Amino acid sequence: MGSLYRPANEGQRSGMGGSSSSEQVAETETSSFFTQEELSRLKSDFETGGVKNVQPLIEKKVTDLDKTELNIAVTGESGTGKSTFINTMRGLQSDDPGAAEVGTTETTMEPAGYSHPTLPNVRYWDLPGMGTKQFPAAKYLTEMKFKRYDFFIIITAVRFRENDVKLAKEIKRLGKKFYFVHSKIDADLYSMKKEKKVINEEEELEKIHSDCVRTLKDSGFPDPVVFLISSLEPDRFDFIRLNEELEGDLNNVKKRIFVLALPNLSVEIVQRKCAILKKHIWMFATLSGGLGAVPVPGFSLACDIGILIGAIVHFGKCLGLDDASLQRLAKRAGKPVEELKATVKAPLLGEITPDVIVRLGWGAAVVTVSALEFALDFVPVIGTIFGASSSFLMTYKILSAALKDLTENAETVVKVAFETD
Repeated sequence: MGSLYRPANEGQRSGMGGSSSSEQVAETETSSFFTQEELSRLKSDFETGGVKNVQPLIEKKVTDLDKTELNIAVTGESGTGKSTFINTMRGLQSDDPGAAEVGTTETTMEPAGYSHPTLPNVRYWDLPGMGTKQFPAAKYLTEMKFKRYDFFIIITAVRFRENDVKLAKEIKRLGKKFYFVHSKIDADLYSMKKEKKVINEEEELEKIHSDCVRTLKDSGFPDPVVFLISSLEPDRFDFIRLNEELEGDLNNVKKRIFVLALPNLSVEIVQRKCAILKKHIWMFATLSGGLGAVPVPGFSLACDIGILIGAIVHFGKCLGLDDASLQRLAKRAGKPVEELKATVKAPLLGEITPDVIVRLGWGAAVVTVSALEFALDFVPVIGTIFGASSSFLMTYKILSAALKDLTENAETVVKVAFETD
């Protein structure tokens, strides 16, 4: 789509709601998932009692991250493609188990939540359209429990109507973020081609976009950002850009689970997942390298096998290499699942055991990661305090090598599925 639908800058999107400056300071890229207070406490506890003292806080942080919820509301009139959008965001098709019901009539009589198939704390909510007989505008905000949702996606399939505008203004009043989405763009273009035979696709898309923007400006939104998407063709139009916008507007903790929940539609998505998971490794390594560790067969250093293997299995699921995810991807791509599985290293598709770790050589090389590298790349405030722990470094080495292998395999699967270079 190129330059047709360039997002407004942060200042222009202020009407969509935003985080306070204190939240932004407390949770930056450098501190990753810890507040400055937590980082200071980690450093102090380590200095007074070593790894044993910091393990409880890190264990609690890992648990909290796994329990963090992300609730995304999808609303609009019946027939606008809400259910199809929700299914696509979850990597599902309409006939998959657990898929949202797709129909041309209003199938949603109350907020219906749909959990992600591998990350159940990520949930999409299909909301009824506002202004119907069942849900008049006056009662809509209360009955839909607006405070529950992290942000709202307002979907139309024709043009944004009065109820869409009213809803957006109420969401803005509550300080929540919202996004205008025009769906079924593929159907629009198909209809035009049937009527005109030959069309200039870029020009037609620009007309649709301009019409949406003009309508919203006339309704009181000075700089509206509108995304044109097709949920049936998520690799085209503005679908990927919409996801990037959603990701960019979330804080670090919720950004993490949003990215990990994205369907593997491109190599770039796999790489973004890898970058998120890489930030977790030092926490797993701290837990695995502490007291109560047992030797990994083939290594002289000690690691907690349960934590180590659990982390690797978690990485594989997030990267879409578990059997269920491969089945869904194969179905979406129209490929036999065996063809996708054939591209993955054999040990990665089975049970992860200490023997698999040894055979794949994930911990065979000499650990050379320095404290300086930790300080620069991962946890600037506390990275240096773990430099002397050989078991920490060994676990870190194994998980880093495992994530690298898993990411490369996930990238290959996506390339084969969608026949990209």
